[in-house]
This record gives sequence, C-alpha cells and structure tokens, in this order.
Amino acid sequence: MTSADSSEPDFTAFDRLVHEPARLVLLAHLAVVEEADFTFLQRATGLTGGNLSSHLKKLAAGGHIAIRKEFVNSKPVTFVKISAGGLEALRRYRQEMLQLLELIP
Repeated sequence: MTSADSSEPDFTAFDRLVHEPARLVLLAHLAVVEEADFTFLQRATGLTGGNLSSHLKKLAAGGHIAIRKEFVNSKPVTFVKISAGGLEALRRYRQEMLQLLELIP
C-alpha cells in the first residue's frame, strides 16, 4: 500500500479481486492445498455451484488460479490450483490487512 504519507496506508489500494469475501475464502483454501476439485471448494465455502463458478472465472481471468477439467470415472471433474501470482496477491493482501489492523487502538 502506498500513500503520500508513508505512515498511513492507502485503503483504496486493496486488490478488489482478492478483497471480495468469497474469492478471499477460495484463495485461502487453495493456498494450503496442491489442488482442489469443484465439489470440495463448494462444500468448503458453502457457495452455490453457479456462484462458485462465477468467482472461479473471475479469479482465472485475473491470473490468480488455473482451472483444469478432466474425466474421472467417466464423469467430468473441474480441478483448481492457485497460481504463483495468486499466491503472491494473497500474501500481499494479508500484509496490507495486517497494516490496516495495526491502526486499531
């Protein structure tokens, strides 16, 4: 985060792609696993299938995740993995939030 006065964070600098609560939860789950399937993410987040799909598309478009589809036992399965850029964006967001929370007396 940057600002004219380096002692005060720029609260408008948060990565909005990461800051959205559902996407933040998705990235947090993906940061601790090698890969997760769609069903796991749906159960872990409580999102509906359509809502989850929409958030995954946005994260993929932003380069934060990679989506892989394949057939397992003749059924289509979607696998999701956080990218190096997504992990870096999540770490940066964490640091920015820690700086913000430090301002609370």
